[in-house]
Amino acid sequence: MAELTDGEWHRLHPATPLLKGGIALIVVLGIIVNNAREWVVGLFVPGGRRPDGDGEGDPFGYVVEHGFLGFVLLGVLVVIAVLVLVFWLSWRMNTFRVTEEVVEVRSGVVFRTDRRARLDRVQGINIQRPVLARVFGAAKLEVSQAGDDANVSLAYLRSAAADDLRREILRRASGVQRSAVDGVQAVPAAGRPTPGQAATGQAAPTDSRQRFVGLVEQRAQDFLSDGLDPQEAPPESVVKVDVGRLVGSVLLSGYTLFLVAAAIAVVVSVRLTGEFFLLFALLPAVLGSSGYYVNRVTKSLRYSISSSRDGIRIGYGLFSTTNETLPPGRIHSVKVSQPLLWRPFGWWQISINRASRSSTDGSGQQGNSTLLPVGDEADVRRVLELVLPELVGVAAAEVQAEQAAEVQVELAEPAEPAEPAAGAHPAEPAESAEPPAPARAVVDEHASHTLSLVEDGLTSKGSEGGFTTSPRRAAVLRWFSWRRNGFRTAPGALLLRKGAIWRELVVVPLPRMQSVGLSQGPLLRRLRLAAVHLHTVQGPIVATIGALDQDDAMRFFEGAARDAVTSARADRTHRWAASSADAPREEPRP
Repeated sequence: MAELTDGEWHRLHPATPLLKGGIALIVVLGIIVNNAREWVVGLFVPGGRRPDGDGEGDPFGYVVEHGFLGFVLLGVLVVIAVLVLVFWLSWRMNTFRVTEEVVEVRSGVVFRTDRRARLDRVQGINIQRPVLARVFGAAKLEVSQAGDDANVSLAYLRSAAADDLRREILRRASGVQRSAVDGVQAVPAAGRPTPGQAATGQAAPTDSRQRFVGLVEQRAQDFLSDGLDPQEAPPESVVKVDVGRLVGSVLLSGYTLFLVAAAIAVVVSVRLTGEFFLLFALLPAVLGSSGYYVNRVTKSLRYSISSSRDGIRIGYGLFSTTNETLPPGRIHSVKVSQPLLWRPFGWWQISINRASRSSTDGSGQQGNSTLLPVGDEADVRRVLELVLPELVGVAAAEVQAEQAAEVQVELAEPAEPAEPAAGAHPAEPAESAEPPAPARAVVDEHASHTLSLVEDGLTSKGSEGGFTTSPRRAAVLRWFSWRRNGFRTAPGALLLRKGAIWRELVVVPLPRMQSVGLSQGPLLRRLRLAAVHLHTVQGPIVATIGALDQDDAMRFFEGAARDAVTSARADRTHRWAASSADAPREEPRP
C-alpha cells in the first residue's frame, strides 16, 4: 500500500490484458475449435472418422481439401500476435498514481485519456471481483465521483492491494492526518508474510511444489470468501437475507406483473382473432425473463451490510462479488418501499440516491441504488439504524451539543481567572475538554427520535405520526392515497409519505438537498392545491409530493428552504474523521 500511494506512477496487475481483452481471444479460438472438432476427432481419437466430401458446408473441411490450412494457421498466429501486442501496449500505457489530493489514471495507446478523482469529493469506493479475475487473484477498484460517468476505475489490481488502497484513500478523504495513524502498526492479513518473518526464517517456503499448493489454497479461499475485509468491518452482517425470501421477492416483483398482464393480453388476442403470431412475439420476452430472474437472485446472494469506521460497508454476489464503502454524507435520499404483492409477507426494500453514476456499472448497478433488496420490519430497522444516524440529525445535534457545552463552560468560568502558581501548568482550553454527558444524550435522543419518526411513517395514514396530509378535495387526484399523501419535518431531514397501494416513504437529509420548488398548474390552482419538489441528485428516487393544500405547501416550501441552509452550514460529514486536533476549523459553508 505504501508503494502504491507514494505519488509515483504505477502499473496495474500483469493479468489485466487477459482480463480485459482475453475473452475475445477465447471466443475466436472456440469458433475455430468448434469448426474443426470433427477433423480433430478423426485425427486423434481411435476409431474416429474424418468427414467425407469436398468440404461443402464445412469451412474447415474446405480449407483442408484445398490446401489452405497452412495459410489459415499462419493468419491465426499473426492475428493472435497482433492482439497480444496491442494488449501489452495497452497495459504498458495504463498507469495510475495516488497523491494526497487525487487519484489519477492515464490510459490509451492512440488516444490518450487522463481521469482524476479528488479525494475530498469521493462518493464511495467499490471493489468488484469477477469470476475470471478471482482466478488470478485480481480485483477492480472504482472510485465513485459526483457526475455522469465520472468514476475512476483501476482494473485490475492485486486483491489484497485493492483492499489496502481503498483503506488509504478513505483515510485521506476522511480528513484525518497521517500523524494520527503513524503509531498504529498494520496487522497482516492471513497468509500474508511480513518482512520481519523473512528475516527470522519464517518466510514462505521456497519449494516450488509447496508454493503451488499454497497458491491453490489461497485461490480456493478467495472463491469461498465474500470479498469483505474483516479488519475494516465486522464479519457479521446486521441483516441476513433468506434465499427463499429473496427468490419470492423477485418472483413477486412488478416485472412479474408485467409478464402476467402481457400473457393475458396475448391469450385474449389469440382467442378473439385466431392469430397465433403474437405467441411467437411473447416467446423472446419469456426466455429473456429467466435470465433476468437468475441475474437478480445471484447478485443479491451473500448479501451483507455492516458499519465500518469509514461508513457503511455493503457486499453481495455469488460468483462475482462486489463490496462497496459508502462514506458518511454521500447518501442524498433514502426510500423505503413496499410493492403490493409484498404486503402480505411484510417485506420492504430500501433504495438510495447517490451523486455518482456510471454508464458501465455492470454488476455494480445494484449497489448504486439498492441498499436492502428485501427485508422485514426488523431488517429495515437495523439498516436504518446504520444509515439515518449519519444522515438525519446527528451532525446538527453534535454541533448544538458542542455549542451548548461551550456556553456552559463559559458560564462556569470565573470572570477573572487566577494566575497559575509557579511551576504549575496552565489549564487546558475549553475546546480540548470532553463534552459533558448531557451532550451525548442529546445526540442519542435526536437519532432515536428520528428513527421512530421514520418507522411511524411506513404504515401510518392521516395525521398519524405528525404528518400533514392532503385535504379531502385532493381525492379527485389521489383516489386511494390522499390520506397517506403527506409530509413532515424531522431533525435534519424531510419525510415524504406516499402511496396506498405501493407504499413509499422518502427521507431527504437537509444538508444534501440542492433546492426546493413549488409548482401549481391550472388544475391544482382550481382545486387550491400545490406540489413541492425537493431537488437532490438524479437517481431512482424522486422526492416530490403533490396534491397538498396550497397554504400547507407554501409553509413547507419556506421551511424547507430555511432549514436546508441552516443544516448545510452545520454539516461536517465531508470530513467525517477530522477533528479539531487533526484539521483546522472550517468556516461554515454558505
